[in-house]
Amino acid sequence: MSDSAPNRPAVVLLSGGLDSATALAVAKREGFTPYAMTFRYGQRHQVEIEAARRVAEAQGVARHVIVDIDLRLWGGSALTGDAAVPKDRDVTHASDEIPVTYVPARNTIFLSFALAWAEVLGADAIVIGVNALDYSGYPDCRPEYVAAFEAMANLATRAGVEGTQRLTIHAPLQHLTKAQIVALGRELGVDYALTTSCYDPAPDGMACGHCDACQLRLRGFAEAGSVDPIAYAG
Repeated sequence: MSDSAPNRPAVVLLSGGLDSATALAVAKREGFTPYAMTFRYGQRHQVEIEAARRVAEAQGVARHVIVDIDLRLWGGSALTGDAAVPKDRDVTHASDEIPVTYVPARNTIFLSFALAWAEVLGADAIVIGVNALDYSGYPDCRPEYVAAFEAMANLATRAGVEGTQRLTIHAPLQHLTKAQIVALGRELGVDYALTTSCYDPAPDGMACGHCDACQLRLRGFAEAGSVDPIAYAG
C-alpha cells in the first residue's frame, strides 16, 4: 500500500474473519478512511455478519454496509447448500484440488460490488484480505487473479476511461502466512476475539475446530506463539 494515503477513502471487504479484520487494520495504518462492505449471500455461517459488525465498530470505519445477495439460487458450494463441509483435511500441504467450500466466482462478485461503491465514493482503493499461502486452495485468492481484476476495473470505470483516477486492488496479506497475519494483527491491535472464521459453526456461533478455516486459524495462532481467543466446540 501507499505510504501517503491521508484521508483517502478505501472500500474494504469485511467478512468478519481474521484476514479481513487484519486487512482493515492495515488500511487504517496506511491512512485510508475505510468504508467496510460485508455480504449476506446465503452462507450457512451467518454468524460472520455479526462478527463483521463487531469488527467494523471496534475499528471505527466511516460506514459499514451489508449487501444482500443470494448465491443459493445456483448453489455449487458447501457454504451455500446442504453438502457437508469437509473436516480434518490435511491443510499442511498445498493441494491442486479445489474444495467444495469454494463459492463460484465469489470474490469476483464481491469485488464488483466494491468497485461500484468505490466509483461513487471517488475511492481509488479497494482492500481485500485474500491470501495465497495458508488458504484453502481457492482460485480467486491468487495474485494473478487480483492483478487481472485490477486491470479489468480500470477498463470498466468512468475514471479509468477518462484517465482521472486509477483504481488499485490492495491485498496486503497476499504473501503472508497465517502466523505472520496473526502477528501483524496483534501489532496493529486487532481484537481477534471479535472475529470468526469457521465454515460450519454451531448454532450458538462456536467454531467447529475441524474445518479448513479453523485448522488454518488455529495453526496460525500456534505458530505465532499466541492463543486464539475465540471458543471452539472441540
